[in-house]
Amino acid sequence: MLFQIKSYLQFFWYSKNEHAVHSPFVFTLITKCFYDTKTKSDYTTLKQFRKKLLDNTKSIEIVDFGAGSKVFQSNHRIIAQIAKTAGIKSKRAELLYRISSYFEPKNILELGTSLGLATSALAIGNPKATITTLEGCSQTAAQAQLQFTKFGLKNIQTVVGEFEASFEKLSIEKETFDLIYFDGNHSKKATLAYFEQLLSTITNDTVWIFDDIHWSKEMEEAWNTIKQHSKVTATIDTFQWGLVFFRREQPKEHFIIRT
Repeated sequence: MLFQIKSYLQFFWYSKNEHAVHSPFVFTLITKCFYDTKTKSDYTTLKQFRKKLLDNTKSIEIVDFGAGSKVFQSNHRIIAQIAKTAGIKSKRAELLYRISSYFEPKNILELGTSLGLATSALAIGNPKATITTLEGCSQTAAQAQLQFTKFGLKNIQTVVGEFEASFEKLSIEKETFDLIYFDGNHSKKATLAYFEQLLSTITNDTVWIFDDIHWSKEMEEAWNTIKQHSKVTATIDTFQWGLVFFRREQPKEHFIIRT
C-alpha cells in the first residue's frame, strides 16, 4: 500500500491533461474518448451487469495458477465479494467501453476474464467485435458465461486454462488483434512474457492496455521495460492503466495523463 501511495504521488506530480499534449493522435483520444462526459444509454446495461453480480451470494472455488499449469492455490469466495473487490470499477468500465467504442477494434483479446465486468464493457462498446477472453479458473469463467448469456452478449468466446496453454490451443501466433486487455497475472515475469509472446499479433493500429502498472515495484519495472521496447512508439500512463501503441508514423513519446 505504501508503495502505491508513493507511486500515485509521483504520478500526480507529473501527470497532465489534454492542454499539455502536442500529439494530434493522443490529443484527440483524450478529448474525444477519455474526457467524454456524455451519458451513454449503455452505461445502464453495464450497471445492471455489475448489480447482478453484486447481488449474487453464491460461493465458488477460485483457482490460481503458478508456473506452467500447476495449481498455485485455491479458495472459496462469494461472487458478490469478487465483483466488489477484484472486478473493474464502474468508472473504469465506462472508460473501457469508450475505448472499445472509439477504436472499433474488430478482434479483441482479453487476458483475465474474472466475472466478465471488463469483458462486458469491451463487448458492449463494440458489438461488432469478436472477443476472445482467457480465464484460468473454470468456475469463475462459468459465472461470467452465465452473465454473458443473460445479457445477450454473443460476440464473446471464453477459453479456460493457463494462458500459455491457451495461446498454444488458439494458435495465437497466427492471429492479429486490434486490442488486447492484460489483466491476468500481475507479475513482472508473466507480464513481460505475455508482451513478447503477443508481439507477433500486432498491427500498426493495435492498442494494448495493461492493468495495474503501478501495483508493485515489479509491475512498474515491467511497464518501464515495455515503454522502451523498439516496437512501442507511444504510451499513456493513467496510473491504473498503461496504454501501448505501435503506430509507425507516431514519434516515440510517453504521456502521463489524468483521467
